[in-house]
Amino acid sequence: MDSPAPDPTADTATTYLAALQRRLTADGCTVRSSDWNGHPSLTAYRADRKARWFGTRVELFVFAAAVPEIDVAILNEFTGWAMSYAKGARGGIPGARNVAQVLPALVSARVRPEAAQWAARDARLLGTTLISRPLTVEAAPGVSRTTAYRGGTGYGGLFTRHTLDKLALYFP
Repeated sequence: MDSPAPDPTADTATTYLAALQRRLTADGCTVRSSDWNGHPSLTAYRADRKARWFGTRVELFVFAAAVPEIDVAILNEFTGWAMSYAKGARGGIPGARNVAQVLPALVSARVRPEAAQWAARDARLLGTTLISRPLTVEAAPGVSRTTAYRGGTGYGGLFTRHTLDKLALYFP
């Protein structure tokens, strides 16, 4: 009996994750491959401190997983999981921490329009120092489209340009 042919759309999402891992590593992130709910994924981390931020440090967490299809429910679930993970992994003393930016990205050949709209609508906050910008990445043969909120935030606004620069570097 013949085995089923591999799904080229799944291969495209997996290839995208491999390229993302290379971009994150090249930028100095600590990257580890993992599994999220049975889907190939990766987790990355870096911390930056700049004088223009008044000596404050920003921690950047990037989470990405390849899934068969992205809808609002799975993007919301993944974003919540990523924010909880980042909250638990942060350094420093509670209450005296610096800002953490979280980029939770789901990658698929099939992105439902309402999921992309949900990602582009706004950043998500957890407390006052954990800010998330969920992303949808449509990675299909011949197509690569990233959707995320690219505006400012009330909290952590000082780090918006840095976060958006990293978003553009990692998710071109």
